[in-house]
Amino acid sequence: MIRVLVVDDSGFFRRRIVEILDADDRIQVVGTAANGREAIQKVMELKPDVVTMDIEMPVMDGITAVRRIMKLQPTPILMFSSLSYEGAQATLDALEAGALDFLPKRFDEFSQDREEAKRILRARVRHIGTRAPAPRPASTASTAARPGPATAPRRPGAAVRRGDYRLVAIGSSTGGPVALQQVLTQLPAGYAVPILLVQHMPASFTPAFAQRLDQQCQVRVKEAEDGELLEKGTAYLAPGGRQLGLVDRGGQVRLRVYDGDASLHYKPSVDMAFSSAAEVFPGKVLSVVMTGMGADGREGARTLKKSGSTVWAQDEASCVIYGMPQAVVDAGLADQVLSLTDIGRELAKAL
Repeated sequence: MIRVLVVDDSGFFRRRIVEILDADDRIQVVGTAANGREAIQKVMELKPDVVTMDIEMPVMDGITAVRRIMKLQPTPILMFSSLSYEGAQATLDALEAGALDFLPKRFDEFSQDREEAKRILRARVRHIGTRAPAPRPASTASTAARPGPATAPRRPGAAVRRGDYRLVAIGSSTGGPVALQQVLTQLPAGYAVPILLVQHMPASFTPAFAQRLDQQCQVRVKEAEDGELLEKGTAYLAPGGRQLGLVDRGGQVRLRVYDGDASLHYKPSVDMAFSSAAEVFPGKVLSVVMTGMGADGREGARTLKKSGSTVWAQDEASCVIYGMPQAVVDAGLADQVLSLTDIGRELAKAL
């Protein structure tokens, strides 16, 4: 049973969330709170498995409450956010403070089907409720994710392959924003190849996320634009709601940003980006599948492996959700399984 504390200053919204969660017999709402200060008190008293948290509240806002909770009683937290530029900035702040995941506060913004939106909310709560976060000191919360083992777990007898790579491609989902920040900040300016970043994220969030990464990293980070020439030392973030690929035009490799098949579940899709990279740079891609729910990236990794490219996966201990990397590992596609603390350093050394 996943025990949940619901935090929001709107009584109507609190009742709505309680009603949705209570419909799942695997979830029990053990309390509610109307502001951040009350949330901290309830967390200490009730010790829930999950907290759903609004951002804008009186007395104490949600971001401050997340920081206090992660210091006093580390608890998986799901944020509710508005899909605006300001909402994106605030949500990224909350994730850096220790929240594990987020959903739009308006349900029709993540699914037109109301019943499907309710199922998504319940599934997110169940998933993060099975993952107990480690405490993160406030001084390092902006640059560190959940700590992994001191030594990177690798396949027995294997050494990190170094070679003539032409591209690095990274895919992630839940837990990805903080994980990507940790990896990319370890890369030097003038990195030898371009980098593709595919993070499951709404369209209104990717511009703010790319801007934030660019401010924090030595490599250049930007949101990908259709037709843009691929350049070394630049990381291109797939725009939310669209697909990212590559196209070779007369020896010049350019980005392709497109809508893709409407039936595709993930927009952007790691599978689509990886498969495109395999076609344009056969045998020359170093790919990484990091934290996230589901199996997006597995089939793309399979295509990369068939072309002779390299696939790394994040280890379970350092993942927020060990779904996407597990799918790659279980399929026997991972050349290396690395802790989050080592991925950036090994990427810097691999070229």
